[in-house]
Amino acid sequence: MSHLNPQSVRLGVIGGSGVYQMRDVEPVAEHDLGTPFGKPSDAIVEARIEDRTVMFLPRHGRGHRLLPSEVNSRANLHALKQLSVTHLLAVSAVGIMQEHIRPGDMVVPDQLFDRTRGLRPNTFFGDGIAGHVGFADPFCSQLGTTLAAAARSCGAAVHAGGTYVCMEGPQFSTRAESRFYRDVVGAMVIGMTALPEAKLAREAEMCYTMLAMGTDYDCWHETEEDVAIDSVIAVLQRNAELASTIVRRLVLSLPTQTSCACQEAARNAIITAPEAISPAARDRLRVLFGRYLD
Repeated sequence: MSHLNPQSVRLGVIGGSGVYQMRDVEPVAEHDLGTPFGKPSDAIVEARIEDRTVMFLPRHGRGHRLLPSEVNSRANLHALKQLSVTHLLAVSAVGIMQEHIRPGDMVVPDQLFDRTRGLRPNTFFGDGIAGHVGFADPFCSQLGTTLAAAARSCGAAVHAGGTYVCMEGPQFSTRAESRFYRDVVGAMVIGMTALPEAKLAREAEMCYTMLAMGTDYDCWHETEEDVAIDSVIAVLQRNAELASTIVRRLVLSLPTQTSCACQEAARNAIITAPEAISPAARDRLRVLFGRYLD
């Protein structure tokens, strides 16, 4: 049973490779925020779409300065939480792992398979406070369903569901790895950025989903060219306008209030005794978990 009173919905968008700004949207402010976990990838742009507010953050920074492993996802998510973001859309380029998906198609995955290597901080907990959130279903099903419908209404070819393999990078897969992810894991797509972003979004009690833009067939396909960055960027450039249209439609499709269970994912997560939590830890996590710490 939900303990949460309905709260106002605010969408945040994290743009990946090729998506460094929101097109045809008038920005109203920029927020250059600090966090207890360092600086975000860039300033967050606040924009209005009709009567709705949306916050946009380029994951790799403007000019694409950051490798996937260098993205400070904790700072990114904390900064968006400071700006009252409740729903988070990740827009990401992905490799395609199944024949029925074509370059330029959109995928809304519902599962994750982690092949990162422990280089990326993946929790807000630690350093004096222990907590564990559920992560069996890493994407918000409500937000994912709304996103898929919004994308279809914009004329996109959409594939709902399937597993996203998150690899470390920055190199692309070997042929043996690619075939393993396809044949053994049964992956739908492969990318480098969904983790730890999805884990941190769950801890931050945000609804999180992904618009995964298929760009290439990685290197498993016998009759297609192996992945190359120039072909990836070419597909992304063709899809950038469509992605912006989908974001606009999603913003206008969202309810004004939410009681989704994602919004209280950390309610029973903290297991450290209250008297053992230091003032420093309380201050560090107040934006995220203040209602459970106070």
